[in-house]
Amino acid sequence: MDGNLWKTYPKPLPQVFQTDLPQMSNNLTKRQIVQSIYEGANYNHKDVTEIVQKTLDHICEGLIAGQNVELRNFGVFELQVRKSRVGRNPNQPKKDVVIPRRAVVKFKAGKGMKAGLTKIDLDSI
Repeated sequence: MDGNLWKTYPKPLPQVFQTDLPQMSNNLTKRQIVQSIYEGANYNHKDVTEIVQKTLDHICEGLIAGQNVELRNFGVFELQVRKSRVGRNPNQPKKDVVIPRRAVVKFKAGKGMKAGLTKIDLDSI
């Protein structure tokens, strides 16, 4: 693989992901990612599940530690601090609510992903 995953997508899901059940959402789940890697590699299912989970754990740990997480050709997870502000409760509009300062995660797509996203048929979404 040349490292550019987005050249091959979008494509139909493999048969293992297609079921007779009504589709609840158009989301790609962790379970589907594990299954896809498992089918394309010579590792057992348990090992693939652990590797995917540890990867996600390390991303979370880095963000919690205050680090940005950069994944080449995919994107960057950046920490941003949102300022404290005053909000309104829609049920009690005369009462002000202070929304505290907090950290949020912003995702910025990498070049490879941006290139792949330009090929999506926006009318089919």
